[in-house]
Amino acid sequence: MKTVYDHIAANNFKTFLLLLLFPLTLWVLTTVAVIIAFYLMGDAKLAASTIAPYRDFLLNHDIAVTAGNIYLLAGIFFIVGYLPFVFGLGITWMVVSYYMGDAMMLGSVYARPLEKKDNPQVYRAVENVAIAAGLPMPRVFIIDDESLNAFATGRDPTHATVALTDGIIKKLEPLELEGVIAHEMAHIGNRDIRLNMLIITGLGIFSLMADILRRSIFHHSSGSNRNQAQAKVLLFAVMLALMVFNFVVAPLIRMAVSRSREYAADASGALITRNPKALASALQKISGDARVEVFDKQNTLAAACIADPRDTGSAFAGMLQTHPPVSIRIRRLLEMAGEEVRPAGR
Repeated sequence: MKTVYDHIAANNFKTFLLLLLFPLTLWVLTTVAVIIAFYLMGDAKLAASTIAPYRDFLLNHDIAVTAGNIYLLAGIFFIVGYLPFVFGLGITWMVVSYYMGDAMMLGSVYARPLEKKDNPQVYRAVENVAIAAGLPMPRVFIIDDESLNAFATGRDPTHATVALTDGIIKKLEPLELEGVIAHEMAHIGNRDIRLNMLIITGLGIFSLMADILRRSIFHHSSGSNRNQAQAKVLLFAVMLALMVFNFVVAPLIRMAVSRSREYAADASGALITRNPKALASALQKISGDARVEVFDKQNTLAAACIADPRDTGSAFAGMLQTHPPVSIRIRRLLEMAGEEVRPAGR
């Protein structure tokens, strides 16, 4: 059986892979899109001018520019020319994610801080669970919504936050709420929160880039001269690559790293409280009313919640669920409690 330290090591490795996989995948998609754009434009002069600054490199490596490879080389060197910008963006992403990711996440869902005097019972519950988990007391934030959900964020256990909806505080029994808090504390202890911040903040930056390119293409420089038209084609190719990355590739990566973390947090949370049945009961209630409206426009944040807070009625949305089925999570928790799990209706 995996220990907490195993989960921490696994998540640190996933974080390292994520730092490589996200920019690498984006780089490949963008390069392919630009190469296709050069082929579609079929402008040998433009391709030659793009390659010109790199002729010494080509000569030193005995690479001949021919009619068969001119557009391929032009696409590659066009992207190479933007390496400093991409490198700068990557550094910005890491710095913003590490130091400001939690504030951005909390601000995007209009969460407000909870002081001990505001709700002593909830504050004390978080405090008790933190002590039981052997972790520092996190900040507590409240989301003004009557549905039932929660998430944790931060870069490490000493800079962590647990966010709870009004609904989850009001509608769960005290032991059930402790189970939810313990689940979130497990995410903090396992360093899942840092992984989530890298994903969520990184996707936000890439989405912003795509939007900036879209505005540049369709709302500015409406002239029809040849150079402007070619620039728009290349920018359009980069925008398409970003959109494919944001809406197809990134959700698949996010799904791959999210599901196993929920099972681990359920198990660790149940061990913290020594009450798997309470968390199972809480999940049952949460699954019936998990949608939080403010998350409808914050799709990337859904993976951080204890249950998917979005309206996921479509078949496509269901295929990209970041959370495992609640029924399986409940079954595992009841098995931890030593209870026989019977099929529904018996």
